[in-house]
Amino acid sequence: MPDIELTAGTIEYEDTGGDGPVVVLLHGLVHDATVWRHVIADLRTDHRVVAPTLPYGAHRRPMSRPPTPDLVNELIAEFLDRLDLRDVTLVESDCGRAQTVAARRPERLARLALVACEAFDNYPPGLPGKMIGAVCRVPGGVSLLVRVLGLKPLRRLPVGFGALTKRPVPDAIVDGWLRPLRTDPAIRRDFRHYNTHVRRDELLAAAQGLRRFERPALVVWATEDLMMPRAHGRRLAELLPHGRLVEIEDSRTLVAEDQPELLASLLREFIAEKP
Repeated sequence: MPDIELTAGTIEYEDTGGDGPVVVLLHGLVHDATVWRHVIADLRTDHRVVAPTLPYGAHRRPMSRPPTPDLVNELIAEFLDRLDLRDVTLVESDCGRAQTVAARRPERLARLALVACEAFDNYPPGLPGKMIGAVCRVPGGVSLLVRVLGLKPLRRLPVGFGALTKRPVPDAIVDGWLRPLRTDPAIRRDFRHYNTHVRRDELLAAAQGLRRFERPALVVWATEDLMMPRAHGRRLAELLPHGRLVEIEDSRTLVAEDQPELLASLLREFIAEKP
């Protein structure tokens, strides 16, 4: 997997290459680029797909600057600049950093797709998000959390991965997500720092900025989401000047896990549409 050294640290990423339209896929907390593996396999035939692993706890290299949501916003914009990615379709699932990037640094974006993500005042999102924030403020809390999630019989708990998907994520994938937090104290420090520096008004400000995003936008929401209120999908689509909402049944937050073929098809159609 290639990597790139940015001002905040080294980021690993997947890049399929090719001359097709550029799609950049952003993941959520305690995931890495493998959460997009099925979507990448589908889109790579006729798109250049780039999927960075962001410093959300599943990254394998500690950051040189302690990560915060604001720093990750800067990191994403720098990543696009350094790879000179143009006319990008920026897609994000679970976390909400793409909203701030689109509001503040839209110059490299051709389109925006928001897939069941943090928005407005739902930040940190749902019970699991709030629990992570609380755990990060308790000495030894992150280590305990990772040990609990590392127990395979407990992974489907509604305060864990069970809140994110209707179907179990393969154990090998989850093990990969958890390994850096389980084995590297520096990754645990990054994770704690990120989650204790959430700025609660960030996504409310981003929402106002999205009102000026004059590019095509697709909002994909899961009808059975336990983390992201269904009304937020409608609100995002309505405030985006060229926004459109598609609701996905039989899925929770990680649509890329529960309905990857449908999500890839929606993205392909969205990218092919003329502005």
